[in-house]
Amino acid sequence: MAGIRELETLLQEMSPRLHDGEYCFMSLAEAGYGDLSFLNPIACMQEREGLTLVVPCSMALQHGYSCETSFCCITLEVHSSLNAVGLTATVSQKLAEQGISANVIAGFYHDHLFVPAGHGDLAMQVLTGMGKV
Repeated sequence: MAGIRELETLLQEMSPRLHDGEYCFMSLAEAGYGDLSFLNPIACMQEREGLTLVVPCSMALQHGYSCETSFCCITLEVHSSLNAVGLTATVSQKLAEQGISANVIAGFYHDHLFVPAGHGDLAMQVLTGMGKV
């Protein structure tokens, strides 16, 4: 099944889901894919400066890493196409209007928003309200 591309449909069917727990972003200059798998990363990106991992804060702290900033993860359950136009911009704008930053990671099926810890409930209200328009 192909992902949805129409912005109006994506917004109506996004079905945001707030995950339990908090996550942190880490960057490790000398690391590569597969390194630090014991931290149970839910996302990674190899950048010129190092390997960025998104890991549960509990795992980072348990293994001696710091969590400078922690985030809640919200998954938009709609199967969005990687070629869809406007979903990230629209969602980010609505959250920004409430003073909530959003770091977005696209998976093959879903978009995942990382909002500052403590803003998860408000972000969910904003996102849920968008689907009712």
